[in-house]
Amino acid sequence: MLILLEKLEIYFLVMHDSNLPGTELLKTVLEPLLGDFQYWFGRSRQLLETEQLSFMSHEEQSDLLLRVKQAQEQVNTAKMMFTATNGKVGIDMNTLMPWHQLVTECWNASMRFHQVREV
Repeated sequence: MLILLEKLEIYFLVMHDSNLPGTELLKTVLEPLLGDFQYWFGRSRQLLETEQLSFMSHEEQSDLLLRVKQAQEQVNTAKMMFTATNGKVGIDMNTLMPWHQLVTECWNASMRFHQVREV
């Protein structure tokens, strides 16, 4: 079964049989991955809200911050669904990949910010 939360554009794959080996794999892989996304989006949000990144225009930084906030909402919703179903939902790769790309973009911005500060 595929569930789409349209407002947040999150696709969930529901596993009905909790005895399948995939259920434990989901718990082992997806739970810490969602935690990592929460952590890195939180760090990125803090940086973007408290510092002016000299290598970005105000509009670019505001856009990045907005995308981070949206991703945080999506990740929090996904984590709530994962917890509420006791790990019986997976998240489609079409949902995960943009989060991964955004985290990478945030890492790059953070590294550049710290390099500029050191000069």
